[in-house]
Amino acid sequence: MKKLFIASLAAGFLSWSSAPAFAQADDPVLGDRGSDMIVDLVLVRPLTFVGSVVGIAAFIVSLPFTAPTGSAPDAARELVGKPLEYTFNRPLGDFRSCGADRHPCGGR
Repeated sequence: MKKLFIASLAAGFLSWSSAPAFAQADDPVLGDRGSDMIVDLVLVRPLTFVGSVVGIAAFIVSLPFTAPTGSAPDAARELVGKPLEYTFNRPLGDFRSCGADRHPCGGR
């Protein structure tokens, strides 16, 4: 059970990756839109929420190191902003774009 949880958590972190997508932007990832929505709702959103909480904790731990150098805003964007955007500002079943304007997740 622990190995499954770690593998699932790793999959959630990898979903934030900015690796290039080889499919077309509107193509479903799992074959059809309904399957994408179910997997997103049941698996991806909970994992990215956990990843967001871990990112917030990592940002808080990093503050003593990033505040003196002025890099706290960059750390906040990478560790907090992007994961939260991917978790909460993305259409259900759409793994590539965020927001009403459908910009690339993490691209702002």
